[in-house]
Amino acid sequence: MDRRKFLGLGLAAAALAPAALQAVDFRKEKPDAWKATTVDDAIKALYGDAKPTANSAITLKTPKVASNGGAIPVTIRTDIKAKTVSLFQDVNPESAVCTWTVPEGGVVDYSIKIKMKGSGKLTVVVEDTDGKLHSATNELEVALGGCEG
Repeated sequence: MDRRKFLGLGLAAAALAPAALQAVDFRKEKPDAWKATTVDDAIKALYGDAKPTANSAITLKTPKVASNGGAIPVTIRTDIKAKTVSLFQDVNPESAVCTWTVPEGGVVDYSIKIKMKGSGKLTVVVEDTDGKLHSATNELEVALGGCEG
């Protein structure tokens, strides 16, 4: 393929990409979720009255003991065909951590670092493409004083 054709195709793809991506600004659309002080209240503010059910198809990976509460690695994976994925914690004043919009056919394999003021529980909620809610939880201990153990 010659260079001009390649560049032309690249520009065409770049022009179409923003039209294909449609993310929701959950902080603007659902502001009460970001003010909620409990996980249940934050889930209700985001998803309404639907209750998530535990699902072993979701992997929520954290260290058993985090030596630094300011940078806790969290990995979320699932093969569920997801519409949204949300992460919550029960330690900090506001429970909602983040929500991702999953593009159609997207792969849920996310890794982030979060901040927690102490030991507690993390909960991930996956909304599938049918609108059903699935969840997984993980207990996490944050070592005080910056030392494990």
